[in-house]
Amino acid sequence: MRHHTGVISKMCWVSGRVQGVYYRGTALSRAREMGISGYARNLPDGRVEVLAQGTEAAVAAFVHWLWIGSSASEVSGVEVRDAPLLQPRAGFTPE
Repeated sequence: MRHHTGVISKMCWVSGRVQGVYYRGTALSRAREMGISGYARNLPDGRVEVLAQGTEAAVAAFVHWLWIGSSASEVSGVEVRDAPLLQPRAGFTPE
């Protein structure tokens, strides 16, 4: 979803071997490097839910990175949908 400030918001669901392999911690580091705010949290079904908010270019690069993940992860899918912009969102947090 596009916001008047040029910030967009995407909700992503990452599947594969993405829990217990430092996926969220690596996502946190990468998001902070890219200026992305949002969160990453484990879901009961084994996926990781990621909210990414930032400039269109930064969010696109981060979503591309979600396919790569941590060195121990094995990503099999990333579902991406527009999401409402949540304010205020300070930084990126593991939840």
